[in-house]
Amino acid sequence: MNQADVTKLMSQLRIAVRPNKRNLKNADGPEGRLLKLRKTVTALVKHERIELFYNRADEARGYAELLISNAIRHGDRHQATMELADYWLLEKQLVHKLFKVLVPRYENYNVSYTRMYKAPRDYPGIYYRRSVLELRGNPYPSLAADQSQNRNLLHNVLLDEARKEFRRQKLSELVQL
Repeated sequence: MNQADVTKLMSQLRIAVRPNKRNLKNADGPEGRLLKLRKTVTALVKHERIELFYNRADEARGYAELLISNAIRHGDRHQATMELADYWLLEKQLVHKLFKVLVPRYENYNVSYTRMYKAPRDYPGIYYRRSVLELRGNPYPSLAADQSQNRNLLHNVLLDEARKEFRRQKLSELVQL
């Protein structure tokens, strides 16, 4: 068995779906909780970026990773993968998006397929941790701050000093001529 076949057998997930209880209660019981998670995973695949409470985002992230990972590993001809996609995606046209758009996008990824950021909280008010859950490679602008233009970063300070030294050297060469 070559190495490519072995990687198909092992999961590439970096996010563990934890078996421990998360204390996410729902008025409709466990079925209502699962329905809420299914709606969250469906919204994530549909919109590719959603804002929600941290606990639900953290749990839905694991299921979305599992869904995409199985879709990449087995493809759309695998019966169990199609049943999994049919269960987690409430809007059935999103199954096509999963296999035609997301699978080609993530085929060569070796990191997680989702990213989670802390969302700013409203102050004052009741404190609930909020987060933004997004699929990597989405068409929206990045939420991460661009640090490349920060003058105080070490590499930028060193580059500025090297530029100044180069200019001083060139100016001294011109003066000596």
